[in-house]
Amino acid sequence: MTVSNELASLEQEAATALESVGDLAALAEWKSKYTGKSGALTRISRSLGTLPVEQRPEFGRRVNQLREYLETAYATAESRLKLAAQAAELAAERIDITMPGRTPALGYVHLTNQVLGQVQEIFGEMGFLVTESPEVEFDEYNFSLLNFADDHPARDMQDTFYLDLPDGAPSVLLRTHTSPGQIRVMRERAPEPLRILLPGKVYRNEQVTVRSEMMFHQFEFLAIGRHITMGDLKGTLAYFAERMYGPGTKVRLRPSFFPFTEPSAEMDVSCFLCGGTGCRVCKYAGWLEIGGCGMVHPNVLRNGGYDPEEFSGFAGGFGPERIAMLKYGIDDIRGFYSGDTRFVEQFG
Repeated sequence: MTVSNELASLEQEAATALESVGDLAALAEWKSKYTGKSGALTRISRSLGTLPVEQRPEFGRRVNQLREYLETAYATAESRLKLAAQAAELAAERIDITMPGRTPALGYVHLTNQVLGQVQEIFGEMGFLVTESPEVEFDEYNFSLLNFADDHPARDMQDTFYLDLPDGAPSVLLRTHTSPGQIRVMRERAPEPLRILLPGKVYRNEQVTVRSEMMFHQFEFLAIGRHITMGDLKGTLAYFAERMYGPGTKVRLRPSFFPFTEPSAEMDVSCFLCGGTGCRVCKYAGWLEIGGCGMVHPNVLRNGGYDPEEFSGFAGGFGPERIAMLKYGIDDIRGFYSGDTRFVEQFG
């Protein structure tokens, strides 16, 4: 076989072999076999020295022409096979958009805030406006203006968090109840009648147990106007109890004492779990203690800018954590602020 015929045969053989190449690995083998350093075309081109001088230019031209043809064919096949491999990979990893996605985890409204939201809605229906007051408060507003005596136990260092300030500075503390907000709002609005709700955090230097925390929440309600009576207070409490605990919930007031109200009372509601017949939650008494209330003390009215001869009012303060504990059977207040999401998720 002449060298010219050998080039023609190689071209035919390489073209036929290329048609059967099905992947990039086989294509690499094809390149090595036909156009590589040890390939068939390289071996043929080395026979150039055996040819007569006059045949060498034509032979060189034919070899270069075949090399160019095979390299172009190789590039075309490589492009085709890469696209096919990419398409196969995409098909294998295709996302089925007809399947439902994974629902992202959502946060929850904390149980305390759920209760406060209900409380604000209920009192809002009765015309009470929500307002706020500072958590860092003057001793005067927290105690003195609310008719606390100078020697009242609540003013002791072991019961209240006082701030360490320079000598001569006013006594400042973390409020122990939301009642200081009463004085602030009264002084802003006196002598206008008012109905307000004061929710927020309070702080007491207490040992943390299943029943007590050093930080918890309260909501304070206050109404001041002309001719307001204890009957108005009980009617407000009765409406609140039925809206919070369900229709048919009864309210009773027991005599008590608070420095800022006179007369004062503890509010109980009929046990919403047993209907008042007695159970473990109500300690078989049929009643649950909710919080304190009473008619605003005349001294507090004066300190707020109201004349007690002309104005009267009622006030009360409850704890949303206690309401939640009774309503949902929670027996450890520490769960509210432990940071354990399992607690929060129960009430999401």
